[in-house]
Amino acid sequence: MSYTLGILDQSPIVEKATNEQTLQKTVILAQKAEQLGYSRFWVSEHHHTDSLAGSSPEVLVSYLLAKTKSIHIGSGGVMLQHYSPYKVAENFHVLASLEPGRVDLGIGKAPGGLPLSTRALQYGTLNQGEDFEDRLLFLQQLIEQTIPSEHELHGVQATPIPKIKPTLFLLGASPQSAELAGKLGIAFVFARFINSNNDVLAQAARIYREHHANGHFAVSIATIAAPTKNEARELIGDQKITKVHLASGRTLTLQSVELAEKFGQESGEAYAVKQYDADIVYGSPEDIKAIFDDFHKQYQIDEFILHTPVLKEFERERSFELLSPVNLQLQQKEVVS
Repeated sequence: MSYTLGILDQSPIVEKATNEQTLQKTVILAQKAEQLGYSRFWVSEHHHTDSLAGSSPEVLVSYLLAKTKSIHIGSGGVMLQHYSPYKVAENFHVLASLEPGRVDLGIGKAPGGLPLSTRALQYGTLNQGEDFEDRLLFLQQLIEQTIPSEHELHGVQATPIPKIKPTLFLLGASPQSAELAGKLGIAFVFARFINSNNDVLAQAARIYREHHANGHFAVSIATIAAPTKNEARELIGDQKITKVHLASGRTLTLQSVELAEKFGQESGEAYAVKQYDADIVYGSPEDIKAIFDDFHKQYQIDEFILHTPVLKEFERERSFELLSPVNLQLQQKEVVS
């Protein structure tokens, strides 16, 4: 089947590891992913948490690029609401100039933390209420050097201009995000590990293709592989997804009930915290490949980006090894954006 596999690593702090040990595990996993034939390796952005060590993807991306040779390295993703699109473009242009053809710029809409950390990130900055779509469009124009003549910043460049521009992805979990990516003509990643409703996935895939028929449609999906399906099922245990539902209509996924409660309290809105059974694709490599093949056929998925829930280090690494493109004998292909 014609799809590729990547990895999203959030640098989970497990088994009483220090922050330093956790980040080094991410480096080792990226190197292993390269050996195993994965198409790309992404790191995430989470703030003010003691369960994940990845708070600055652009810094970690630069280190991982220096520690690997060929695999695509990127952000999954930079939370653009907090930052100047111009500075984000500069950061990733530097990276793309250092490692041409290997840099991915994934952009996320979520805050990546609690309201308190959001206020800290935006403290003292201008245009805090600026529309996300405007930010994303300006970022795309900076990377592609297509700022229109009528724009107040026409003529500005995010230097250095790399020979091979970073590949731009929008990350989301809704048809609305898929539509935005399609209209902009950029790659899209549906976060199924956050929203596992396959009806929503189907709608997102259809809408994206309507606007960008030949674009790159990827799905970040929760997976656990083991030698047998029964063992994989046991590893899942009673894992849950925790969400906080705000009175304003927003819903966010947090790492724990405690964090969800804290988010609700800091939001200043009425809220409700609920837990749901985690929808994790599990089984032997053959079981999971059959599921991927079916998803690829149903939703025209070009790439699966694997997100393995928190497990013991050996079990997590083994899952990635069992599902590797080398093991499943999948072929590499380039992103069409």
